[in-house]
Amino acid sequence: MGQKIRKCKNCGRYTLREICPVCGGKAFPTHPARFSPQDPYGRYRRMAKKG
Repeated sequence: MGQKIRKCKNCGRYTLREICPVCGGKAFPTHPARFSPQDPYGRYRRMAKKG
């Protein structure tokens, strides 16, 4: 399986590693959650995005 890009929660840098090489923080995958037409929380996410 190919490597996926990740983003460090501490410093915000992108990396291919699970641990950030700059600050040593944990890096998480950047892909969004899977879309579902029956999304029960979509309405609330859109309201929060509007501000």
